[in-house]
Amino acid sequence: MSRILITSGPTRQYLDPVRYLTNASSGRMGSALAAAAIAEGHQVVIVSGPVSVAYPAAAEIINVETTDEMLTASMSAFESCDGAIGAAAPCDYMPRFIQTQKIAKTGDALQLELIETADVVAMLGQRKKQGQWVVGFALETEDRRFRATVKLQKKCCDWIVSNGPQAIDSDQNDIELLNRHGDVILTVQGTKEQVATELMKKISEQLPDEKLDVKR
Repeated sequence: MSRILITSGPTRQYLDPVRYLTNASSGRMGSALAAAAIAEGHQVVIVSGPVSVAYPAAAEIINVETTDEMLTASMSAFESCDGAIGAAAPCDYMPRFIQTQKIAKTGDALQLELIETADVVAMLGQRKKQGQWVVGFALETEDRRFRATVKLQKKCCDWIVSNGPQAIDSDQNDIELLNRHGDVILTVQGTKEQVATELMKKISEQLPDEKLDVKR
């Protein structure tokens, strides 16, 4: 069986010592995927942002906070893994300047200059070696399948999971799994545990036959 890296949960990007940008990702999908992978006999390493969800005891857990920390930990863990599933929702932006002291109210509007953070899944996709595989997640509010296909190619993924904002901080999910050609090979709706079980079954079925798209 495989050793699988799963990223999970949100990340935080601090504005000052007490305030940060984040999102409502709960880590439930990552936890469900880890449990499903372990049930299939795989070894699991989870790189997780701050969550309150419980992860399976059999999984190795690496806790991180920022997107850069998630990238560093994921790249390191991926070296000893056969594949990766990017179920986390890292912050896409961070402040260009982080204030060293708490930002005080002045009565005036506050302007923030934001810059993009590193794309964890894209970096894993670009760095994968022969035989390694990467599954991305694409959460979109419109044109889900089209946008997922674009991300699939841009991030050098072998498969991508398309879902919507209803999945955030919910115990339900409604997904499509697309292969590297952009074809839908699985559609599942239900609890995240049900979705994760079907996803892992499908991915496991595909592994022996898929010619993985390794970027040279």
